[in-house]
Amino acid sequence: MNRHVLVTYATKAGSTVEVANAIGAVLTQRGCTVAVRPIKDHPAPASYEAVVIGSAIRMGSWLPEALEYVRANQGVLRRLPLAIFTVHFLNTGDDEVSRQARLAYTAPVRQMVTPQAEVFFSGKMDYSRLSFIDGAIARAVQKSTNTRPGDLRDWNKIRGWAQSLWAEAASAAA
Repeated sequence: MNRHVLVTYATKAGSTVEVANAIGAVLTQRGCTVAVRPIKDHPAPASYEAVVIGSAIRMGSWLPEALEYVRANQGVLRRLPLAIFTVHFLNTGDDEVSRQARLAYTAPVRQMVTPQAEVFFSGKMDYSRLSFIDGAIARAVQKSTNTRPGDLRDWNKIRGWAQSLWAEAASAAA
């Protein structure tokens, strides 16, 4: 599979870029030509044959620059194979409340485009990479929800999801 794939991301403290890089590495191993680029660089999705978009969560939603990227490029994104991932620290359980909260994170995205694949990954909270205000907000949220900072990312899940992307197309091309 020699598909040209864009993996683009919005991050607040660096956890999402690390996830994007891992996804890009798996797709490269699968034979794709991959560009991993921050959304803030405004990569042109029309230059690629498939797109993966990821965002961290802030205040219960994808980061504003990620939503704006989808909004600005939705015409192109509707015509391409599209996958999205979300990196978050809350609502990680298998209960209905957590599932509904996760779906709410990406509801604005799904109103603009229809991804062929969507996943939610637990993230990493590193207060040293946040601004004073963002760190204070994160600490308050974590205290109110009894969560602890740290790295909750499941690299096997991340790599497994990347391996599954467009697997039908890869096996058909083989």
